[in-house]
Amino acid sequence: MTHSTPSRAKPELSFWQIWNMCFGFLGIQFGFALQNANVSRIFQTLGADVSDIPALWIAAPLTGLIVQPIIGHFSDRTWNRFGRRRPYFFAGAVLATLALLAMPNSPTLWTAAGLLWIMDASFNVSMEPFRAFVGDQLPPSQRPLGYSMQSVFIGVGAVVASFLPYVLTQFGVANTAPAGEVPLTVKYAFYAGGFVLLAAMLWTILTTREYPPEELAAFSDNRVEEAAAPPSGAWKIGALLLTSGVILLACINHFALEKELYLLAGGLAVFGLLFVWLGFTASSGALRQIMGDLYGMPLPMRRLNWVQFFSWFAMFAMWINTTSAVSASFYGSSDTTSVAYNEGANWAGVLMGTYNGVGVLAAILIPLMVRALGLRISHLINLFLGGLGLLSFLVIRDPHWLIASMVGVGFAWASILSLPYAMLSDNLPSAKMGIYMGIFNFFIVIPQLLAASVLGVLLKLFFHNQPIWALGLGGASLIVAGLFTLRVREPSTNVTALP
Repeated sequence: MTHSTPSRAKPELSFWQIWNMCFGFLGIQFGFALQNANVSRIFQTLGADVSDIPALWIAAPLTGLIVQPIIGHFSDRTWNRFGRRRPYFFAGAVLATLALLAMPNSPTLWTAAGLLWIMDASFNVSMEPFRAFVGDQLPPSQRPLGYSMQSVFIGVGAVVASFLPYVLTQFGVANTAPAGEVPLTVKYAFYAGGFVLLAAMLWTILTTREYPPEELAAFSDNRVEEAAAPPSGAWKIGALLLTSGVILLACINHFALEKELYLLAGGLAVFGLLFVWLGFTASSGALRQIMGDLYGMPLPMRRLNWVQFFSWFAMFAMWINTTSAVSASFYGSSDTTSVAYNEGANWAGVLMGTYNGVGVLAAILIPLMVRALGLRISHLINLFLGGLGLLSFLVIRDPHWLIASMVGVGFAWASILSLPYAMLSDNLPSAKMGIYMGIFNFFIVIPQLLAASVLGVLLKLFFHNQPIWALGLGGASLIVAGLFTLRVREPSTNVTALP
């Protein structure tokens, strides 16, 4: 059912208008890249064991799982003199800036873990509405361009942020510190990140207008919302999830399995209870609406969920293990106070910057690739390139050759950030763009939670605590994601390339 009768086409925006509306993503990704490249290093510096790092990272995806659908739900319903999505951009930017300034000064490991929780929640408050922002502002013909522009800014921000500790070292800033203290290179990089994030977000907030809800509803691309399946059958899914969670919990207790698996068991049980509740509740509140939209999500989203699941499992495995894998396997040290470890950590930052830099170029090339091959085949090829890149970590011996590995990862990353959203956005009603984008992010967050729950266990049980094998598992996961892309029917979209 629609709330108004569509009457006119949404006007196209100029290149510089799209530039302004996407520029804030540079700041978000600057902070996000500092987090990905350096938080494991901070954790190890403060005394964390390699096998404990995935569990410490649980805060980040768990925060996203909770925050993203809530922010999406309320941003769909927000309108005031500051706009619809922009109030969330500003609030998230301020909180994230404060967390970035505090993180490298954490006195204890658990303080750092708590700040990671706050930082990631703040990133999500800003980031989730940005995905819906493109759907709000752009007509369907320009949405691939908008998401590609976001990917460009994501890459630029991540490249600079990832290289910062390495560059600061070249300028003579101390890259080592006494045991338990974070090096000055990392501290200064985080301070710069706080400034860039807030400045970039303010640029977008001050230079971009938003359509009022009634005007947005009147555009001809405001898709009619299809009737969702009645939630009365949700209890069946809930019962299955709840039973699975209880069985897993019993196995953990009986066989004395790793404590990280409690998160997986608890997650299954909680979602099971929520779906059972959905099947019987008469509530009309926010939780009922969020769960109802999750149960009745559009078919294209269901088909893309598996692609997202395996793609983001791979990326999370890479983010949390690259520093320790490169330092241990290529530089021969896991001692955070040693020169060798910190050289390896810096090189890991360079590798992170490399794949993000390649992602900038790939984001420019991908619209041309889509024009020739279509969305689905283009995404499959890019995911395969990334999978082969991560698998090559297992056979390469010279760390400098890892640059070539990250070229493939860069193409996969640019594709992950743009093509699934381009395939999805044309199938969403504008009145629910925020909540559906938030729910779509469930299938980014859930695999990250799974990775945080099981990667440490897998490394300990099967790979002698060698983190490089987590990158190999990530490579295999990207190839599986590519195969699942073949199940997705792509929309017919005239793609506008970056000029």
